[in-house]
Amino acid sequence: MRLETDRLILRQWEERDRAPFAAIVGDPHVMRFYTRTRDRAAADAWIDKMIAGLEDGGSAFLAAERKSDGALIGLIGTGRVDIPLRGDPPEEIGWVLGSPYWGHGYAPEGARAHIARAWERGLPELVAFTAAINAPSRRVMEKIGMSRDPQGDFLHPRIEEHHRLRPHVLYRIANPGRS
Repeated sequence: MRLETDRLILRQWEERDRAPFAAIVGDPHVMRFYTRTRDRAAADAWIDKMIAGLEDGGSAFLAAERKSDGALIGLIGTGRVDIPLRGDPPEEIGWVLGSPYWGHGYAPEGARAHIARAWERGLPELVAFTAAINAPSRRVMEKIGMSRDPQGDFLHPRIEEHHRLRPHVLYRIANPGRS
């Protein structure tokens, strides 16, 4: 699978992505809304999981490459929802970008390409969720046309009780062609 935008190539993962991806997910500032950073082995395992998801059709979390210089800026994509959420949505959309690439509009740009692809595939909706305190991702969700579903907010089942990241917010966007 490959998607292109004006400034990005969203593509399958390659061996050359492993070191820059490990640097991104090993950065405590980038991962401040996750429960932990990832070392090289964990980053490689994450890439391997995304590759497997692409192969079995379970996800399309793609490497996000900047066209101007070929830099891996992070990941952007969609995948099956694997936790219980209100309304049983089929897929989520998400992104993780390295901090040098923040504030340039790359996350919304790549997300819009994935949303267009989801509508081509006939999905009725996409959701996104994040820690309630993750204001930057929430802004991206709103920029791409998602609306918060306060009734769908939840305590993330994989995050320990009383952890500051456990309260999550749920956002949705409906396929306009399926109304």
